[in-house]
Amino acid sequence: MEVSFSAFWEGMVGNPMLFLTTLLTLGVIFVNGWTDAPNAIATCVTTRCMRVRSAIWMSAAFNFLGVFVMTQINSSVASTISNMVDLGGDTHEALIALCAALFSIVVYSVGASLFGIPTSESHSLIAGLSGAAIALQGGIEGINGAEWLKVLYGLVLSLLLGFASGWVLCKLVTLICQGMSRQKTNRFFGGAQIFAAACMSFMHGAQDGQKFIGVLFLGIALNHGQDNTAGMLIPVWLMLLCSTIMGAGTSVGGEKIIKSVGMDMVKLEKYQGFSADLAAAFCLLLSTLFGIPVSTTHTKTSAIMGVGAVKRLSALNFGVVKEMMLTWVFTFPGCGLISYIMAKLFMLIF
Repeated sequence: MEVSFSAFWEGMVGNPMLFLTTLLTLGVIFVNGWTDAPNAIATCVTTRCMRVRSAIWMSAAFNFLGVFVMTQINSSVASTISNMVDLGGDTHEALIALCAALFSIVVYSVGASLFGIPTSESHSLIAGLSGAAIALQGGIEGINGAEWLKVLYGLVLSLLLGFASGWVLCKLVTLICQGMSRQKTNRFFGGAQIFAAACMSFMHGAQDGQKFIGVLFLGIALNHGQDNTAGMLIPVWLMLLCSTIMGAGTSVGGEKIIKSVGMDMVKLEKYQGFSADLAAAFCLLLSTLFGIPVSTTHTKTSAIMGVGAVKRLSALNFGVVKEMMLTWVFTFPGCGLISYIMAKLFMLIF
């Protein structure tokens, strides 16, 4: 089933809960662009390969392409998110719980971003949906264990593979360019890093765009009395809408996150920035093709850590790394608890 914009608009007008779900989903996408998408272009900007505004426009364009192209090839990430929880047979209550989950993500992510620390909207989304399902079902029966395992796989994949890929690629570049003119290599990697940042932006859209489309489609399915999104086709207008909102969020809050990721954690040269971006994009591509939802923040920062470790471990600012790790650790219980409380509250109100 393909959802036209007119049918979608009629559904929102006829059902305030679908309207609220849509509004909150777009709010989460905006926050994702604000706190997450800048990771894709952070190294490119801080190594002076591109100006901030130019990098933001490039990131917005490739985020859109990532959503559009990858959902045509493989939409398994969206399917994983949609099927991760069972919100029960009462579609009205399920929509209420979905609204609560989305609201909790906005609250948690905005709070964390005030400290200039990149949040993981991927894990916030997973925690929010899980908390709402537990509140609705009165226990863990609402959690699909098989799909949740993919989240754990993604956590390990983003950390270990991201670090290893960054280290290996940077080491390889160092060996190849050994003895070459620094001026020539800087000129080459200046252009190469723009390409790598575009790849990273593309894969950010492929990963995070699918996650939010999966949530919005779940809301549309519930509005039609369905408890899953089987047979639904993703329309182009929805891809365009999501990418536009994400680009707007990036333009609002990107500079602070760019500084945190690209400068505070480790000082990067152009070849290192290229290695980190390309390694992270490779990890995201593997995860997307296998339908594993991962944190783009996890992947990019672990790749940067791997690149920094090529020279020496002391090149890393472990204070910033520690702050990021603490944020990730608290995301699941913190956002999950907020979602649980909000779901209970929303069901009493509505």
